[in-house]
Amino acid sequence: MRILIYGAGGVGGYFGGRLAKAGNLVSIIARGKHLEAIKKNGLEVESINGNFKIILSKVTDDLTEVEAPELIILGLKSWQIPEAAKELKSIINPNTMVLPLQNGASNVENLMKVLPKENILGGLCHIVSFVSAPGRIKHVSFEPKITFGELDNSNSVRVQKLEKVFSDAKITNIVSEDIDLEIWKKFLFITTISALGGLTRVSLGEMRESSYLMDLMRKTAGEIKNVANAKGIALNEDHIKVVFEVINKLDPKTTASTQRDIMEGKPSELENFNGYIVKEGNRLNIPTPVNQFIYECLLPMENQARMQAESK
Repeated sequence: MRILIYGAGGVGGYFGGRLAKAGNLVSIIARGKHLEAIKKNGLEVESINGNFKIILSKVTDDLTEVEAPELIILGLKSWQIPEAAKELKSIINPNTMVLPLQNGASNVENLMKVLPKENILGGLCHIVSFVSAPGRIKHVSFEPKITFGELDNSNSVRVQKLEKVFSDAKITNIVSEDIDLEIWKKFLFITTISALGGLTRVSLGEMRESSYLMDLMRKTAGEIKNVANAKGIALNEDHIKVVFEVINKLDPKTTASTQRDIMEGKPSELENFNGYIVKEGNRLNIPTPVNQFIYECLLPMENQARMQAESK
């Protein structure tokens, strides 16, 4: 299959490498020193499941050099989706599948503002991986898994084909019977811990030691559930219970990627996480005071980080 990985970070680099290793024609969009290193030496993946190095079909920062793909995997941050969709519009045809794997609940909505709904699949992934050096991806935790599906949850021919492509690449994958619910289940977890971690600037273990902060997390999760329910997503108390079981089992040194971006003064997914809940809550007349408190406290730092990034 002809595959384009748009964004060669921890997620795109790992899954793109696996797909290329299985014999697919994989092109990657990368930037800067990361691009130069992959062009020169290939893509190196250091994984708890075994290391490998792969030469890709095309490594570039110019979409005009890429042959029209059958599948586009979006491996960038959720706040980068709108701009990416505008760029990708030029190489999409009626048979192209676009699969977002970002955290966040609004990725499909944002893609549909630019691209035809028929091209878009729903998706998410579970993996802890990152760029450890230019041209090198390090996978350190979780059995990598992709969950995906048609937006209407139908078991289409293209979904069956994609399931085989992932399986042949030894990527654990699940075709979801309710992809919106799966996306929101992960969103519930990541939004409950990420921005509050950025606000407190401490690890998950230190937050767990505070009954006050744990209560804030539970209230954050409850508001997310209420907004999801108003949108017709079947999140329930059992899903919240599972989230807190995971929170209580994670390594105490754990920090979320969005939290680290906030602490390092980088643009983050704050707007797509707690900000999205606040805005959808306002639209649907659902109170979200805790999410709004976290969001508003972090927003000045987020705006500053974005201004600094744009000035570079």
